[in-house]
Amino acid sequence: MNIAFEHIAIPSPNPVALKNWYESVLGAREIFNSGRNPPTCLMALPGGGWFEIYAAEGAPENRGNNKLAGFRHVALRVDSIETAKAELEERGVTFSEEIRPAAGGGRVLFFEDLEGNLLHLVERPADAPPGKG
Repeated sequence: MNIAFEHIAIPSPNPVALKNWYESVLGAREIFNSGRNPPTCLMALPGGGWFEIYAAEGAPENRGNNKLAGFRHVALRVDSIETAKAELEERGVTFSEEIRPAAGGGRVLFFEDLEGNLLHLVERPADAPPGKG
């Protein structure tokens, strides 16, 4: 059996605003829109990977707490953390932590999207596999 991630779902109180943030800040492009109000959208990142953004029915408490049970963050692989950080800062992203070592090698830098969902940049050594087991 060949299993791989296809997309990550992000329920949102304002799907249009969040979609616009992923487009303007991360360079995502819309590949599907349900045409409803509010819409369900599939967004593709420039380097691969999809997000599904749709209307939420509520918001969890402490969404930014990376130690709570369940899925807690989305890691975005980059060639250079410093370069990606500088570009994202130009687009309005603020970073509240310093770059630190990554589990499995490399370095990570956490940040939040428009709604406080956790994301992080991850830079791996050149010989590290690209997310395949």
